[in-house]
Amino acid sequence: MVTDSNNHKFFMQLAIDAAWENQLLAYPNPAVGAIVVEDGRILSIEVHKKAGSSHAEVMALVSAYETKSGKEVDFDKNDSFASHEFLRSFPKDFFSKCSIYVTLEPCSHIGKTPPCASLLGDLNIKNVYIACKDPVAKHSGGEEYLTNLGINVKCGILEHEAKELLEPFTVWQNRAFVVFKLAQSLNGRIGGKNISSLTSRTHMHSIRSVCSKLLIGGSTVRIDRPTLDSRLVKGKAPDVFIYSKDEKEIDRNIPLFNIENRSVEIGDNLDFLNLPSLVMVEGGAGMLEALKDKIDWLLVYQAPTLSANKLSYNADLRLKTLHIDKKEEDIIIWSKKI
Repeated sequence: MVTDSNNHKFFMQLAIDAAWENQLLAYPNPAVGAIVVEDGRILSIEVHKKAGSSHAEVMALVSAYETKSGKEVDFDKNDSFASHEFLRSFPKDFFSKCSIYVTLEPCSHIGKTPPCASLLGDLNIKNVYIACKDPVAKHSGGEEYLTNLGINVKCGILEHEAKELLEPFTVWQNRAFVVFKLAQSLNGRIGGKNISSLTSRTHMHSIRSVCSKLLIGGSTVRIDRPTLDSRLVKGKAPDVFIYSKDEKEIDRNIPLFNIENRSVEIGDNLDFLNLPSLVMVEGGAGMLEALKDKIDWLLVYQAPTLSANKLSYNADLRLKTLHIDKKEEDIIIWSKKI
């Protein structure tokens, strides 16, 4: 059995990996993972799933209760207020032998959800292990609060890895975080429809549904005539900016123009990228080349197929791989420019 005292990095890595699976999906909140351990036994691994819902620590504690008790709760764990009230109803010693690992410092402020730091203190958690401090000053203070209560707190476990996970959140405090999405075959071809699996496309639609704006090239709009909605997750269709110097060349009968409650702009002024936001770019080699100086990360859906199509991303970019995941048969690669 894995021991709690000697394997902090092991447990924190599990929390970080879990958070990566929900990267960007909690926008404008950060991706955060948490894991609860008791006597070396993993009771739960959870993430913060969407803005306004229970934070990762709260999700993990409710799931840990289910593991310890063998009973499922009868309320939505994503309901932060119901979850806090439920957890505070326990005897003081219920979690007293538990340690929690969290990728980001527990919040100490009251926002759309109650503060996690005070909850952890009230539950008499034995140990709180933190990967990195909250970069937003008004949200920080959880480590100090818990330490002052006499709880054993250790910060900085896999701090570098956690800061990489947190980079989108840090960036979009000041300007747009720009992620370029691409799907390609094993031999790097991008032409044809539905290169990636349904699971990958659903994941991509999930990001579309929360992003501030979808940035796409004029040639892609003219050739593919896309809808660019979030139908696979029944989510909000993102606003669209078509990067084109000639507005007259864009046919307004293309499906993306016929989505209710959507704004569609056409132009070549990208000043909106100076505003705090999450922007996803979808396009071909031309868009990648045109925007390579503005792109923060690339999100690649790599399909296990070979294609005879001649289209590919012919660009010179040096990348660092941040995280690799698997969706059905596809490989998902998060990377950044170096």
